[in-house]
Amino acid sequence: MSRAVLSLGSNLGDRLSFLRLAVDGLRDVLVAVSGVYETKPWGVTDQPDFLNAVCVVDDPSRDHRDWLSTAQELERRAERVRATRWGPRTLDVDVVTVDDVRSDDPDLLLPHPGTADRATVLIPWLELDPEAEVPGRGRAADLLAALPRSDHDDVHHRPDLTL
Repeated sequence: MSRAVLSLGSNLGDRLSFLRLAVDGLRDVLVAVSGVYETKPWGVTDQPDFLNAVCVVDDPSRDHRDWLSTAQELERRAERVRATRWGPRTLDVDVVTVDDVRSDDPDLLLPHPGTADRATVLIPWLELDPEAEVPGRGRAADLLAALPRSDHDDVHHRPDLTL
């Protein structure tokens, strides 16, 4: 079995449609998808707010590299342009975790760097799995509790938007 957690984000164009494109592209392997959250940008902050969600996917025939290829293909379908690191994008699909795989390969760092420090990933992930673990870092709930309150406050559930 190969179970992965994928983080989705969009802050250009029809943000919800781009998230839906990703979810639709994962439909055959989708175990669960979180609600939609609106978040402040991270890294480069002079850009539009993001819509974010987290998906849990499962496919026994895929390994961690296959999940990376899947993520890149979804971004290609959304015509993502990589002009600025942490800049605006139509769709960002990050491989957060794959089973308990740890990787320091620069092409696929696992768990995804910064996961333990980003409420934008932890909050929707915990919605799906309250017992979630970030390999090598600990329980996602504990990591979220350790973040500043302002990080929590920048993540807004959007129940009016559904995937």
